[in-house]
Amino acid sequence: MNNHEIDYKIYGDDMQFVEVELDPQETVVAEAGSFMMMENDIHMETIFGDGSGGGGLMGKLFSAGKRVLTGESLFMTTFTNVGTAKRHVSFASPYPGKIIPMNLSEYGGKIVCQKDAFLAAAKGVQVGIEFQRKLGAGFFGGEGFIMQKLEGDGMAFIHAGGTIIKKDLLPGQSLRVDTGCLVAMTRDVQYDIEFVKGVKTALFGGEGLFFATLRGPGSVWIQSLPFSRLASRVFAAAPSRGGSKDEGSIARGLFDMFNGD
Repeated sequence: MNNHEIDYKIYGDDMQFVEVELDPQETVVAEAGSFMMMENDIHMETIFGDGSGGGGLMGKLFSAGKRVLTGESLFMTTFTNVGTAKRHVSFASPYPGKIIPMNLSEYGGKIVCQKDAFLAAAKGVQVGIEFQRKLGAGFFGGEGFIMQKLEGDGMAFIHAGGTIIKKDLLPGQSLRVDTGCLVAMTRDVQYDIEFVKGVKTALFGGEGLFFATLRGPGSVWIQSLPFSRLASRVFAAAPSRGGSKDEGSIARGLFDMFNGD
């Protein structure tokens, strides 16, 4: 691998951003829409795929096509320091949670993560797709059949919601988690989907019909607040236009009156 070696600093608590320090001619690759700010002498360019340098036009098209399968944009953005001194560029989390820095060389050169977890990485890190070996994980898992894989020996940054905990599993040790709470895992962790036993538990437990079973050896990262759960709670709490008499009903009525409703 030929990853650029980048330095970084993470700021904030619940709405974090990561500041990446680039030496002259160093490059960082970021997910579209994650950019926050940058200093002078940093050149920004939109590219197909992950910019890891795979085989000409067909390689770039294949790399971009893999990203479409994970629901991401065809394009990514590179930020290169074209100056003669150190420069900084920052990337922000899209929702409340934590940014997790990962040195891929410490995890066997590969991390498997949720399809929307990737934020940014040193140029040379390959962002691909990971097919789960068992179809059950695809058809019933909350995060879908396809996950992302990050490969290389450089730094990568992923983000997740709420509080993040890392669990180190011994060989044969297993952990059951809500399918949406799984953020990432190392390459040797086995991942499968299990049906929640008991009809009443499945129908009335409020936790869904399936959970993920993770079996060691390896490390897994778990989030306390998946974005899907956050979005559903916000949507459920939003006042409807037809309106119950809640806290915002009077103000909403005045707003509707002045707008001719």
